[in-house]
Amino acid sequence: MFTRKRALIATAAAVSVAALAGCSGGSSSDPTTSGASEGGSESGGTVTLGVIAQVTSFAAANSNWANESPMMQAVYDSLLRMEPDGTISPNLATDWEWSEDRMTLTLDLRDDVTFTDGTAFDADVAAQNILRFRDGTSPNASNLGRVADATAVDADTVEITMSEPDPALEVYLTQNAGLQESPAAFDTADVDTVPIGSGPYTLNVGETVPGTTYVFDKNPDYWNSEDQHYDRVVANVYTDSTAMLNAVQGGQVDVASVIDLTQLDQMTASGYSAVTNQLDWVGLILGDRGGVLNEALADVKVRQAIAYAFDRDAILQAFAAGYGTTTGQIFPTTSPSYDESLNETYPYDPEKAKSLLAEAGYADGLEITMPSTAAFNQSWLTLVQQQLADVGITVVYEDVAPANFISDMVAGKWPATIMILQQDPSDFQLASFQIAADATFNFLHYEDPTVEDLIGQIQLGDEAAGAELNQYIVDQAWFVPFYRTDNTKVVAEGTTAEAQTGNTWPYLWTIKPA
Repeated sequence: MFTRKRALIATAAAVSVAALAGCSGGSSSDPTTSGASEGGSESGGTVTLGVIAQVTSFAAANSNWANESPMMQAVYDSLLRMEPDGTISPNLATDWEWSEDRMTLTLDLRDDVTFTDGTAFDADVAAQNILRFRDGTSPNASNLGRVADATAVDADTVEITMSEPDPALEVYLTQNAGLQESPAAFDTADVDTVPIGSGPYTLNVGETVPGTTYVFDKNPDYWNSEDQHYDRVVANVYTDSTAMLNAVQGGQVDVASVIDLTQLDQMTASGYSAVTNQLDWVGLILGDRGGVLNEALADVKVRQAIAYAFDRDAILQAFAAGYGTTTGQIFPTTSPSYDESLNETYPYDPEKAKSLLAEAGYADGLEITMPSTAAFNQSWLTLVQQQLADVGITVVYEDVAPANFISDMVAGKWPATIMILQQDPSDFQLASFQIAADATFNFLHYEDPTVEDLIGQIQLGDEAAGAELNQYIVDQAWFVPFYRTDNTKVVAEGTTAEAQTGNTWPYLWTIKPA
Protein backbone atom coordinates (compact mmCIF):
# COMPACT_ATOMS: atom_id res chain seq x y z
CA MET A 1 0.00 0.00 0.00
CA PHE A 2 1.20 3.48 -0.72
CA THR A 3 0.14 6.87 0.58
CA ARG A 4 -0.76 10.17 -1.02
CA LYS A 5 -1.42 13.66 0.21
CA ARG A 6 -5.03 14.63 -0.29
CA ALA A 7 -5.32 17.63 -2.59
CA LEU A 8 -8.49 19.71 -2.57
CA ILE A 9 -8.00 20.86 -6.13
CA ALA A 10 -11.55 22.10 -6.48
CA THR A 11 -10.77 25.26 -8.43
CA ALA A 12 -10.58 23.55 -11.82
CA ALA A 13 -13.79 21.67 -11.17
CA ALA A 14 -15.59 24.81 -10.07
CA VAL A 15 -14.51 26.56 -13.25
CA SER A 16 -15.84 23.62 -15.27
CA VAL A 17 -19.21 23.86 -13.50
CA ALA A 18 -19.48 27.56 -14.15
CA ALA A 19 -18.46 27.18 -17.76
CA LEU A 20 -20.98 24.45 -18.50
CA ALA A 21 -23.75 26.35 -16.75
CA GLY A 22 -23.19 29.27 -19.12
CA CYS A 23 -22.80 27.49 -22.44
CA SER A 24 -23.26 24.43 -24.55
CA GLY A 25 -20.42 22.85 -26.50
CA GLY A 26 -18.83 23.53 -29.86
CA SER A 27 -18.31 21.75 -33.13
CA SER A 28 -15.06 20.02 -33.87
CA SER A 29 -12.68 20.80 -36.69
CA ASP A 30 -9.04 20.39 -37.54
CA PRO A 31 -6.82 23.41 -36.83
CA THR A 32 -7.34 25.72 -39.77
CA THR A 33 -6.73 29.26 -40.84
CA SER A 34 -9.04 32.10 -41.06
CA GLY A 35 -8.09 36.83 -40.65
CA ALA A 36 -8.61 39.25 -38.03
CA SER A 37 -6.40 41.88 -36.48
CA GLU A 38 -3.63 43.50 -38.50
CA GLY A 39 -0.45 41.45 -38.58
CA GLY A 40 -2.16 38.08 -38.31
CA SER A 41 -1.47 37.09 -41.91
CA GLU A 42 2.34 37.38 -41.99
CA SER A 43 5.30 36.80 -39.71
CA GLY A 44 5.75 39.53 -37.12
CA GLY A 45 3.01 42.04 -36.39
CA THR A 46 0.51 41.53 -33.59
CA VAL A 47 -1.65 38.60 -32.59
CA THR A 48 -4.66 39.39 -30.41
CA LEU A 49 -6.19 36.79 -28.11
CA GLY A 50 -9.69 36.91 -26.63
CA VAL A 51 -9.34 35.28 -23.19
CA ILE A 52 -11.88 34.82 -20.40
CA ALA A 53 -9.63 35.13 -17.33
CA GLN A 54 -7.47 37.91 -16.00
CA VAL A 55 -4.05 37.06 -14.58
CA THR A 56 -4.37 36.05 -10.94
CA SER A 57 -0.66 36.55 -10.29
CA PHE A 58 2.38 36.90 -12.51
CA ALA A 59 4.55 35.41 -9.74
CA ALA A 60 5.59 32.00 -11.06
CA ALA A 61 5.26 30.39 -7.62
CA ASN A 62 1.64 31.51 -7.29
CA SER A 63 0.54 31.23 -10.92
CA ASN A 64 -2.58 29.70 -12.37
CA TRP A 65 -2.72 27.74 -15.63
CA ALA A 66 -5.57 26.75 -18.01
CA ASN A 67 -7.19 30.02 -19.16
CA GLU A 68 -4.18 32.00 -17.91
CA SER A 69 -1.61 29.85 -19.69
CA PRO A 70 -1.16 32.13 -22.76
CA MET A 71 -0.06 35.01 -20.53
CA MET A 72 2.23 32.79 -18.45
CA GLN A 73 3.83 31.27 -21.54
CA ALA A 74 4.48 34.71 -22.98
CA VAL A 75 6.87 35.64 -20.17
CA TYR A 76 8.10 32.32 -18.77
CA ASP A 77 9.77 29.18 -20.03
CA SER A 78 8.90 25.82 -18.47
CA LEU A 79 11.43 23.10 -17.70
CA LEU A 80 9.72 20.64 -20.04
CA ARG A 81 7.32 21.17 -22.93
CA MET A 82 4.13 19.37 -23.91
CA GLU A 83 3.33 19.11 -27.59
CA PRO A 84 -0.30 19.39 -28.78
CA ASP A 85 -0.63 15.59 -28.89
CA GLY A 86 0.54 15.25 -25.27
CA THR A 87 4.11 14.17 -26.05
CA ILE A 88 6.65 15.62 -23.61
CA SER A 89 9.73 17.15 -25.19
CA PRO A 90 12.78 19.19 -24.11
CA ASN A 91 12.62 22.87 -23.27
CA LEU A 92 14.88 24.43 -20.61
CA ALA A 93 15.69 20.83 -19.70
CA THR A 94 17.36 19.11 -22.63
CA ASP A 95 17.31 15.60 -21.16
CA TRP A 96 15.92 13.88 -18.08
CA GLU A 97 16.03 10.47 -16.44
CA TRP A 98 14.29 8.68 -13.58
CA SER A 99 16.16 6.50 -11.12
CA GLU A 100 15.20 2.85 -11.16
CA ASP A 101 13.02 3.22 -8.05
CA ARG A 102 11.27 6.30 -9.57
CA MET A 103 12.27 8.36 -6.54
CA THR A 104 14.72 10.72 -8.24
CA LEU A 105 14.33 12.72 -11.45
CA THR A 106 17.54 14.19 -12.85
CA LEU A 107 17.29 16.95 -15.47
CA ASP A 108 20.10 18.29 -17.66
CA LEU A 109 19.57 21.99 -18.32
CA ARG A 110 20.45 24.46 -21.06
CA ASP A 111 23.49 26.61 -20.29
CA ASP A 112 22.69 29.48 -22.68
CA VAL A 113 19.56 31.01 -21.13
CA THR A 114 19.38 34.40 -19.45
CA PHE A 115 16.44 36.06 -17.75
CA THR A 116 15.33 39.45 -19.07
CA ASP A 117 17.02 41.16 -16.09
CA GLY A 118 20.37 39.65 -17.08
CA THR A 119 20.42 36.90 -14.44
CA ALA A 120 21.67 33.56 -15.73
CA PHE A 121 19.42 30.51 -15.57
CA ASP A 122 21.09 27.53 -13.90
CA ALA A 123 20.32 24.46 -11.79
CA ASP A 124 20.24 26.38 -8.51
CA VAL A 125 17.61 28.74 -9.95
CA ALA A 126 15.58 25.78 -11.23
CA ALA A 127 15.69 24.10 -7.81
CA GLN A 128 14.54 27.28 -6.09
CA ASN A 129 11.62 27.70 -8.50
CA ILE A 130 10.47 24.10 -8.00
CA LEU A 131 10.43 24.40 -4.20
CA ARG A 132 8.84 27.85 -4.29
CA PHE A 133 5.98 26.52 -6.42
CA ARG A 134 5.52 23.53 -4.11
CA ASP A 135 5.25 25.90 -1.15
CA GLY A 136 3.39 28.68 -2.96
CA THR A 137 -0.25 29.69 -3.20
CA SER A 138 -1.04 28.40 -6.69
CA PRO A 139 -4.19 26.25 -6.78
CA ASN A 140 -1.92 23.66 -8.43
CA ALA A 141 0.78 23.75 -5.72
CA SER A 142 -0.26 20.26 -4.58
CA ASN A 143 0.93 18.93 -7.96
CA LEU A 144 4.40 19.04 -6.41
CA GLY A 145 3.19 17.63 -3.10
CA ARG A 146 5.30 14.50 -3.55
CA VAL A 147 8.49 16.50 -4.15
CA ALA A 148 10.71 16.13 -1.09
CA ASP A 149 13.55 18.31 -2.34
CA ALA A 150 15.19 19.85 -5.39
CA THR A 151 18.94 20.47 -5.48
CA ALA A 152 21.62 21.54 -7.93
CA VAL A 153 24.09 18.73 -8.64
CA ASP A 154 26.18 21.14 -10.70
CA ALA A 155 25.48 24.29 -12.70
CA ASP A 156 23.55 22.45 -15.42
CA THR A 157 22.00 19.53 -13.52
CA VAL A 158 19.07 19.62 -11.11
CA GLU A 159 17.92 16.63 -9.08
CA ILE A 160 14.35 16.30 -7.82
CA THR A 161 13.87 13.77 -5.02
CA MET A 162 10.44 12.41 -4.21
CA SER A 163 8.74 11.33 -1.01
CA GLU A 164 6.98 8.74 -3.19
CA PRO A 165 6.83 8.13 -6.94
CA ASP A 166 4.70 10.42 -9.08
CA PRO A 167 4.54 9.48 -12.78
CA ALA A 168 2.69 12.74 -13.49
CA LEU A 169 5.67 14.90 -12.46
CA GLU A 170 6.91 15.31 -16.02
CA VAL A 171 3.47 16.60 -17.05
CA TYR A 172 3.47 19.08 -14.18
CA LEU A 173 6.88 20.43 -15.22
CA THR A 174 5.41 21.37 -18.62
CA GLN A 175 2.81 23.53 -16.86
CA ASN A 176 2.93 26.22 -14.18
CA ALA A 177 4.85 23.95 -11.77
CA GLY A 178 7.77 24.12 -14.21
CA LEU A 179 7.80 27.87 -14.87
CA GLN A 180 11.14 29.57 -14.27
CA GLU A 181 11.38 33.06 -12.80
CA SER A 182 14.46 35.17 -12.12
CA PRO A 183 15.50 34.86 -8.45
CA ALA A 184 15.93 38.65 -8.43
CA ALA A 185 12.13 38.91 -8.66
CA PHE A 186 11.32 36.53 -5.80
CA ASP A 187 11.08 39.14 -3.05
CA THR A 188 10.15 42.26 -5.01
CA ALA A 189 7.07 44.24 -4.04
CA ASP A 190 5.65 43.98 -7.56
CA VAL A 191 6.29 40.25 -8.15
CA ASP A 192 2.56 39.65 -8.77
CA THR A 193 2.34 42.30 -11.49
CA VAL A 194 5.80 42.57 -13.10
CA PRO A 195 7.12 39.19 -14.24
CA ILE A 196 10.82 38.57 -14.90
CA GLY A 197 11.25 35.40 -16.90
CA SER A 198 13.26 34.10 -19.83
CA GLY A 199 10.27 33.70 -22.12
CA PRO A 200 9.68 34.78 -25.72
CA TYR A 201 8.00 38.04 -24.69
CA THR A 202 8.14 40.65 -21.95
CA LEU A 203 5.15 42.32 -20.33
CA ASN A 204 4.68 45.89 -21.50
CA VAL A 205 3.67 47.31 -18.13
CA GLY A 206 2.92 50.77 -19.49
CA GLU A 207 0.36 49.56 -22.01
CA THR A 208 -1.12 46.79 -19.89
CA VAL A 209 -4.38 47.39 -18.04
CA PRO A 210 -4.55 44.58 -15.44
CA GLY A 211 -7.79 42.65 -15.66
CA THR A 212 -8.58 44.09 -19.08
CA THR A 213 -5.64 44.02 -21.51
CA TYR A 214 -2.18 42.47 -21.33
CA VAL A 215 0.44 43.56 -23.86
CA PHE A 216 3.63 41.60 -24.50
CA ASP A 217 6.61 42.68 -26.62
CA LYS A 218 9.03 40.34 -28.37
CA ASN A 219 12.10 39.48 -26.29
CA PRO A 220 15.03 40.31 -28.64
CA ASP A 221 17.41 38.02 -26.74
CA TYR A 222 15.21 34.95 -26.56
CA TRP A 223 17.14 31.69 -26.90
CA ASN A 224 14.50 30.01 -29.12
CA SER A 225 13.54 32.49 -31.81
CA GLU A 226 11.63 29.81 -33.74
CA ASP A 227 8.85 30.14 -31.15
CA GLN A 228 8.49 33.89 -31.62
CA HIS A 229 5.87 34.14 -34.33
CA TYR A 230 4.86 37.76 -33.62
CA ASP A 231 6.42 41.04 -32.59
CA ARG A 232 3.63 41.60 -30.11
CA VAL A 233 1.01 39.53 -28.29
CA VAL A 234 -2.12 41.20 -26.88
CA ALA A 235 -4.56 39.38 -24.62
CA ASN A 236 -7.93 41.08 -24.14
CA VAL A 237 -10.18 39.81 -21.35
CA TYR A 238 -13.87 39.23 -22.13
CA THR A 239 -16.02 37.77 -19.35
CA ASP A 240 -19.32 38.32 -21.17
CA SER A 241 -20.34 36.10 -24.10
CA THR A 242 -21.93 38.97 -26.01
CA ALA A 243 -18.76 41.04 -25.72
CA MET A 244 -16.69 38.11 -26.99
CA LEU A 245 -19.09 37.58 -29.92
CA ASN A 246 -18.89 41.27 -30.80
CA ALA A 247 -15.08 41.13 -30.72
CA VAL A 248 -15.09 38.18 -33.10
CA GLN A 249 -17.65 39.65 -35.46
CA GLY A 250 -15.74 42.93 -35.43
CA GLY A 251 -12.47 41.20 -36.34
CA GLN A 252 -10.83 42.45 -33.13
CA VAL A 253 -9.28 39.11 -32.14
CA ASP A 254 -7.28 36.41 -33.93
CA VAL A 255 -7.95 33.55 -31.48
CA ALA A 256 -10.80 33.60 -28.99
CA SER A 257 -12.51 31.46 -26.38
CA VAL A 258 -16.12 30.62 -27.16
CA ILE A 259 -17.99 31.39 -23.96
CA ASP A 260 -21.45 30.51 -25.27
CA LEU A 261 -21.16 27.84 -27.93
CA THR A 262 -24.67 28.46 -29.15
CA GLN A 263 -22.99 31.52 -30.75
CA LEU A 264 -20.49 29.36 -32.64
CA ASP A 265 -22.39 29.51 -35.94
CA GLN A 266 -22.36 33.31 -35.80
CA MET A 267 -18.62 33.27 -35.20
CA THR A 268 -17.82 30.88 -38.04
CA ALA A 269 -20.10 32.90 -40.32
CA SER A 270 -17.72 35.79 -39.68
CA GLY A 271 -14.88 33.85 -41.29
CA TYR A 272 -13.48 32.10 -38.22
CA SER A 273 -12.81 28.37 -37.90
CA ALA A 274 -13.33 26.22 -34.81
CA VAL A 275 -10.50 24.39 -33.06
CA THR A 276 -11.83 21.90 -30.54
CA ASN A 277 -10.64 19.45 -27.93
CA GLN A 278 -12.46 17.72 -25.09
CA LEU A 279 -11.28 18.46 -21.56
CA ASP A 280 -14.14 17.44 -19.28
CA TRP A 281 -16.61 14.63 -18.80
CA VAL A 282 -20.16 15.28 -17.65
CA GLY A 283 -22.23 12.80 -15.66
CA LEU A 284 -22.89 11.38 -12.21
CA ILE A 285 -20.47 10.56 -9.44
CA LEU A 286 -21.92 7.66 -7.43
CA GLY A 287 -19.69 8.43 -4.49
CA ASP A 288 -21.37 6.43 -1.74
CA ARG A 289 -19.95 3.06 -2.79
CA GLY A 290 -19.81 1.96 0.82
CA GLY A 291 -23.42 2.81 1.61
CA VAL A 292 -22.56 5.39 4.29
CA LEU A 293 -25.36 7.83 3.39
CA ASN A 294 -27.48 5.57 1.20
CA GLU A 295 -27.27 1.84 1.81
CA ALA A 296 -28.55 0.97 -1.67
CA LEU A 297 -25.51 2.48 -3.43
CA ALA A 298 -23.24 -0.08 -1.78
CA ASP A 299 -24.78 -2.68 -4.09
CA VAL A 300 -23.06 -2.76 -7.48
CA LYS A 301 -26.34 -3.85 -9.11
CA VAL A 302 -27.97 -0.60 -7.99
CA ARG A 303 -25.12 1.44 -9.40
CA GLN A 304 -25.27 -0.52 -12.65
CA ALA A 305 -29.03 0.01 -12.80
CA ILE A 306 -28.45 3.76 -12.60
CA ALA A 307 -25.97 3.50 -15.48
CA TYR A 308 -28.52 1.68 -17.66
CA ALA A 309 -31.20 4.29 -16.88
CA PHE A 310 -29.79 7.12 -19.01
CA ASP A 311 -30.27 7.91 -22.68
CA ARG A 312 -26.88 9.52 -23.29
CA ASP A 313 -27.72 10.72 -26.80
CA ALA A 314 -30.78 12.56 -25.51
CA ILE A 315 -28.79 14.00 -22.61
CA LEU A 316 -26.05 15.25 -24.93
CA GLN A 317 -28.67 17.09 -26.99
CA ALA A 318 -30.48 18.46 -23.95
CA PHE A 319 -27.41 19.43 -21.93
CA ALA A 320 -25.07 20.57 -24.69
CA ALA A 321 -27.04 20.92 -27.93
CA GLY A 322 -25.07 17.97 -29.30
CA TYR A 323 -21.67 19.63 -28.84
CA GLY A 324 -19.73 16.72 -27.38
CA THR A 325 -19.30 12.95 -27.57
CA THR A 326 -21.19 10.39 -25.51
CA THR A 327 -19.01 8.19 -23.33
CA GLY A 328 -19.17 5.46 -20.73
CA GLN A 329 -15.75 6.06 -19.15
CA ILE A 330 -13.94 8.90 -17.44
CA PHE A 331 -10.53 8.15 -19.01
CA PRO A 332 -9.92 10.46 -22.01
CA THR A 333 -9.34 9.24 -25.55
CA THR A 334 -5.72 10.44 -25.25
CA SER A 335 -5.05 7.99 -22.39
CA PRO A 336 -3.31 4.67 -23.13
CA SER A 337 -5.97 3.15 -20.86
CA TYR A 338 -8.91 4.35 -22.95
CA ASP A 339 -11.01 1.48 -24.31
CA GLU A 340 -13.66 2.43 -26.86
CA SER A 341 -15.62 -0.78 -26.18
CA LEU A 342 -16.30 0.38 -22.61
CA ASN A 343 -18.59 3.08 -23.99
CA GLU A 344 -21.09 0.31 -24.83
CA THR A 345 -21.10 -1.26 -21.35
CA TYR A 346 -24.33 0.43 -20.28
CA PRO A 347 -26.61 1.14 -23.26
CA TYR A 348 -29.90 2.86 -22.55
CA ASP A 349 -32.03 0.01 -21.18
CA PRO A 350 -34.70 0.95 -18.60
CA GLU A 351 -35.95 -2.64 -18.38
CA LYS A 352 -32.47 -3.90 -17.56
CA ALA A 353 -32.23 -1.21 -14.91
CA LYS A 354 -35.51 -2.28 -13.34
CA SER A 355 -34.41 -5.92 -13.39
CA LEU A 356 -31.15 -5.14 -11.61
CA LEU A 357 -32.97 -3.08 -8.99
CA ALA A 358 -35.31 -6.02 -8.36
CA GLU A 359 -32.35 -8.40 -8.02
CA ALA A 360 -30.84 -6.03 -5.46
CA GLY A 361 -34.07 -6.01 -3.43
CA TYR A 362 -35.43 -2.69 -4.64
CA ALA A 363 -38.28 -3.78 -6.89
CA ASP A 364 -40.44 -1.13 -5.26
CA GLY A 365 -37.84 1.54 -5.94
CA LEU A 366 -35.54 3.64 -3.81
CA GLU A 367 -34.74 7.27 -3.05
CA ILE A 368 -31.46 9.17 -3.55
CA THR A 369 -30.67 12.68 -2.35
CA MET A 370 -28.51 14.81 -4.65
CA PRO A 371 -27.56 18.49 -4.67
CA SER A 372 -29.31 21.07 -6.79
CA THR A 373 -27.39 24.25 -7.56
CA ALA A 374 -27.92 27.27 -9.77
CA ALA A 375 -24.54 26.46 -11.33
CA PHE A 376 -26.44 23.84 -13.33
CA ASN A 377 -29.20 24.51 -15.80
CA GLN A 378 -32.36 23.41 -14.02
CA SER A 379 -33.56 21.51 -17.10
CA TRP A 380 -30.58 19.17 -16.65
CA LEU A 381 -31.63 18.39 -13.10
CA THR A 382 -35.17 17.71 -14.27
CA LEU A 383 -34.05 15.35 -17.03
CA VAL A 384 -31.82 13.33 -14.69
CA GLN A 385 -34.68 13.14 -12.20
CA GLN A 386 -37.12 12.00 -14.89
CA GLN A 387 -34.89 9.30 -16.38
CA LEU A 388 -34.19 7.81 -12.96
CA ALA A 389 -37.87 8.02 -12.04
CA ASP A 390 -38.64 5.95 -15.14
CA VAL A 391 -36.80 2.99 -13.61
CA GLY A 392 -38.12 3.46 -10.07
CA ILE A 393 -35.49 5.72 -8.48
CA THR A 394 -36.74 8.92 -6.86
CA VAL A 395 -34.25 11.79 -6.81
CA VAL A 396 -34.75 14.30 -4.02
CA TYR A 397 -32.80 17.47 -4.70
CA GLU A 398 -31.32 19.53 -1.90
CA ASP A 399 -30.66 23.15 -2.85
CA VAL A 400 -27.18 24.52 -2.27
CA ALA A 401 -25.64 27.88 -3.18
CA PRO A 402 -23.15 27.67 -6.07
CA ALA A 403 -20.44 29.06 -3.79
CA ASN A 404 -20.89 26.11 -1.42
CA PHE A 405 -21.51 23.34 -3.95
CA ILE A 406 -17.92 22.11 -4.40
CA SER A 407 -16.91 22.41 -0.75
CA ASP A 408 -20.07 20.64 0.48
CA MET A 409 -19.72 17.91 -2.13
CA VAL A 410 -16.08 17.09 -1.39
CA ALA A 411 -16.96 17.12 2.31
CA GLY A 412 -19.21 14.12 1.63
CA LYS A 413 -22.60 15.73 2.13
CA TRP A 414 -24.42 13.77 -0.59
CA PRO A 415 -24.24 10.16 -1.81
CA ALA A 416 -24.28 11.13 -5.50
CA THR A 417 -24.16 14.24 -7.66
CA ILE A 418 -24.15 15.56 -11.19
CA MET A 419 -20.67 16.85 -11.95
CA ILE A 420 -18.32 18.14 -14.64
CA LEU A 421 -14.76 16.96 -14.08
CA GLN A 422 -11.51 17.29 -15.98
CA GLN A 423 -9.89 14.48 -17.93
CA ASP A 424 -6.26 14.68 -16.86
CA PRO A 425 -3.55 13.84 -19.41
CA SER A 426 -1.87 11.42 -16.97
CA ASP A 427 -3.62 8.27 -15.69
CA PHE A 428 -2.03 8.77 -12.29
CA GLN A 429 -3.28 12.36 -12.17
CA LEU A 430 -6.78 11.20 -13.00
CA ALA A 431 -6.72 8.38 -10.46
CA SER A 432 -5.32 10.62 -7.73
CA PHE A 433 -7.95 13.27 -8.39
CA GLN A 434 -11.10 11.17 -8.88
CA ILE A 435 -10.64 7.50 -7.96
CA ALA A 436 -8.15 6.81 -5.13
CA ALA A 437 -9.36 6.45 -1.56
CA ASP A 438 -7.99 9.87 -0.65
CA ALA A 439 -8.90 11.53 -3.96
CA THR A 440 -10.76 14.82 -3.73
CA PHE A 441 -13.68 13.54 -5.81
CA ASN A 442 -13.90 10.16 -4.10
CA PHE A 443 -15.72 12.37 -1.65
CA LEU A 444 -16.71 9.64 0.85
CA HIS A 445 -13.21 8.17 0.49
CA TYR A 446 -14.36 4.66 -0.27
CA GLU A 447 -11.40 2.31 -0.34
CA ASP A 448 -11.34 -0.71 -2.64
CA PRO A 449 -8.22 -2.93 -2.35
CA THR A 450 -8.29 -3.77 -6.07
CA VAL A 451 -8.39 -0.09 -6.99
CA GLU A 452 -5.60 0.86 -4.59
CA ASP A 453 -3.40 -1.96 -5.85
CA LEU A 454 -3.89 -0.94 -9.48
CA ILE A 455 -3.16 2.72 -8.71
CA GLY A 456 -0.02 1.61 -6.91
CA GLN A 457 1.07 -0.23 -10.06
CA ILE A 458 0.37 2.86 -12.18
CA GLN A 459 2.42 4.92 -9.72
CA LEU A 460 5.39 2.64 -10.34
CA GLY A 461 5.07 3.05 -14.11
CA ASP A 462 2.92 0.05 -15.13
CA GLU A 463 0.74 1.43 -17.94
CA ALA A 464 -1.17 -1.85 -18.32
CA ALA A 465 -2.61 -1.34 -14.84
CA GLY A 466 -4.41 1.78 -16.08
CA ALA A 467 -6.48 -0.23 -18.55
CA GLU A 468 -7.36 -2.70 -15.79
CA LEU A 469 -8.37 0.15 -13.51
CA ASN A 470 -10.55 1.72 -16.20
CA GLN A 471 -12.30 -1.61 -16.85
CA TYR A 472 -12.81 -2.23 -13.15
CA ILE A 473 -14.40 1.09 -12.25
CA VAL A 474 -16.68 0.87 -15.30
CA ASP A 475 -17.77 -2.62 -14.29
CA GLN A 476 -18.30 -1.42 -10.72
CA ALA A 477 -20.18 1.68 -11.96
CA TRP A 478 -18.37 4.14 -9.75
CA PHE A 479 -19.33 6.87 -12.20
CA VAL A 480 -22.06 7.32 -14.79
CA PRO A 481 -20.46 9.49 -17.49
CA PHE A 482 -22.86 10.93 -20.07
CA TYR A 483 -20.56 12.71 -22.53
CA ARG A 484 -17.28 14.54 -23.02
CA THR A 485 -17.94 18.22 -23.60
CA ASP A 486 -16.33 20.22 -26.38
CA ASN A 487 -13.87 23.00 -25.55
CA THR A 488 -13.73 25.34 -28.53
CA LYS A 489 -11.63 28.26 -29.68
CA VAL A 490 -12.24 30.20 -32.90
CA VAL A 491 -9.33 31.14 -35.12
CA ALA A 492 -9.34 33.97 -37.65
CA GLU A 493 -8.35 33.66 -41.28
CA GLY A 494 -4.61 34.21 -41.57
CA THR A 495 -3.89 32.54 -38.24
CA THR A 496 -3.41 28.92 -37.20
CA ALA A 497 -3.64 27.26 -33.79
CA GLU A 498 -3.55 23.69 -32.52
CA ALA A 499 -5.80 22.27 -29.81
CA GLN A 500 -3.71 21.28 -26.80
CA THR A 501 -4.06 17.95 -25.01
CA GLY A 502 -5.00 18.60 -21.40
CA ASN A 503 -5.43 22.37 -21.64
CA THR A 504 -8.25 24.73 -22.49
CA TRP A 505 -6.00 27.06 -24.54
CA PRO A 506 -3.68 26.21 -27.42
CA TYR A 507 -0.12 26.65 -26.26
CA LEU A 508 1.28 30.00 -27.36
CA TRP A 509 3.96 28.70 -29.73
CA THR A 510 1.32 26.83 -31.75
CA ILE A 511 -0.46 30.10 -32.58
CA LYS A 512 1.12 31.26 -35.83
CA PRO A 513 0.53 33.31 -38.96
CA ALA A 514 -0.83 31.11 -41.72
